[in-house]
Amino acid sequence: MNYYLIAGERSGDLHGANLIRSLIDRDPEAQFRCWGGDYMREAGAELIVHYNDTAFMGFIEVLKNLGTIRQFLEQCKQDILCNRPDVLILIDYPGFNLRIAEFAHKQGIPVHYYISPKIWAWNTGRAKKIKAYVDELYCILPFEKDFYKQFDYEINYVGNPLFDEIRRHEPREKFLACHNLTDEPIIALLPGSRKQEIERLLDVMMELVPKLPHCQFVLAAIGNMPSSFYKKAINHKQIKIVYDQTYDLLSHARAAVVTSGTATLETALFNVPQVVCYKTSWLTYQLAKLVIKVKYISLVNLIADRKVVTELIQGDCIADTIVSELSPLVEQSPAREQMLVDYAEIKELLGHYETSDKVAELIIQSQKSKRPSGTK
Repeated sequence: MNYYLIAGERSGDLHGANLIRSLIDRDPEAQFRCWGGDYMREAGAELIVHYNDTAFMGFIEVLKNLGTIRQFLEQCKQDILCNRPDVLILIDYPGFNLRIAEFAHKQGIPVHYYISPKIWAWNTGRAKKIKAYVDELYCILPFEKDFYKQFDYEINYVGNPLFDEIRRHEPREKFLACHNLTDEPIIALLPGSRKQEIERLLDVMMELVPKLPHCQFVLAAIGNMPSSFYKKAINHKQIKIVYDQTYDLLSHARAAVVTSGTATLETALFNVPQVVCYKTSWLTYQLAKLVIKVKYISLVNLIADRKVVTELIQGDCIADTIVSELSPLVEQSPAREQMLVDYAEIKELLGHYETSDKVAELIIQSQKSKRPSGTK
């Protein structure tokens, strides 16, 4: 079969790549086109547009780039029409992908949505659109199944693909020696995977260094981002930078400061106590407060449905406050122990699945059930 995948950020690219490998195991003659990134290309897909070119974050950034986004939408639609895939697989990225889902559905192309958009956080009305245009939806957060029941929409809970990725990870030998790290506590700095996140949070993270002199600070950078984004950290004598080695870093970190997003859950699955940070433009933040319907921004707290990790947002995201929350997590304190206990509970809530394999099997089974009898 011919598969067409669309992801708009690094985590979606990673999960898409793992899904491609699982599909190839079951469908060796499969062919893939994608909008994604390096991971999906390395897995065997023909990359049409890289997510670095389409990753617009925040209300203001989106408004500024509406013309560009429309051009990308039209380009994507035309490419889908020209190639007529057997299956369209959308991965999160709702602003773009829901428009593509409607288009593909009207063209009679089966639409499978892997990793439900976080519409439970805001704009819940999108659930009706998903129900109308998506043939099969695969969610990775346990509470999403009940959310969609409100709309009389039965979906597939498939576990969380981060478990798959972390189980497969084998830490690099001599990671500490390669980066001249000692046995002092390591603080992992995860400033995000988008330009806007890095611009707003890197400076704050760098301010932590003199306030915790007994710790080592290591910044998790992304290799396909321009080095200019990390220039200040590169020139900082007390910050080490590792590129595309986040899991190796988390394997050795004592604690972490993490930008809200997928990385908060990854950090929890590595059993690294963390403080979650987030900053955006003033106007975007004010608009977000009007529409967001959930109590928390981190996946860790959302899954637990209570506060497990501290979230420092906007004006609260300053160095002194981060240090006051982070310091007990570095020590062998009750706060650290409780967070690790809470992490274990979150792992149980997620369940244990081979997520990519499960999704691949469900996609193939769904397509087989739609074929006329006698066809292969």
